[in-house]
Amino acid sequence: GAAMLRGAGAVLRRAASLHSQGQASGAGSPQPLEPWLLRCLVCPLSKRPLRYEAATNELINDELGIAYPIIDGIPTMIPEAARSTQKRPPAEVPEQP
Repeated sequence: GAAMLRGAGAVLRRAASLHSQGQASGAGSPQPLEPWLLRCLVCPLSKRPLRYEAATNELINDELGIAYPIIDGIPTMIPEAARSTQKRPPAEVPEQP
């Protein structure tokens, strides 16, 4: 409840402070996500837990096939910011007589 919100607020304030001091990592060196924070986060669309993918520094919803980016250590949980993780099949070419 309230303690969790205070903890999340502290993490966000720390990230903002590091960013303003020029110490935040850029896209080339992602910051690892706090394990306790990952347990609290759910997909805003499905309300299901997310999986952290260190290789891409994203939070993955395998059920919906989308990935939310983590920018400067802060998860961007906006559905419009998510990318599709599913490969699209090639468009079918209609047969010609």
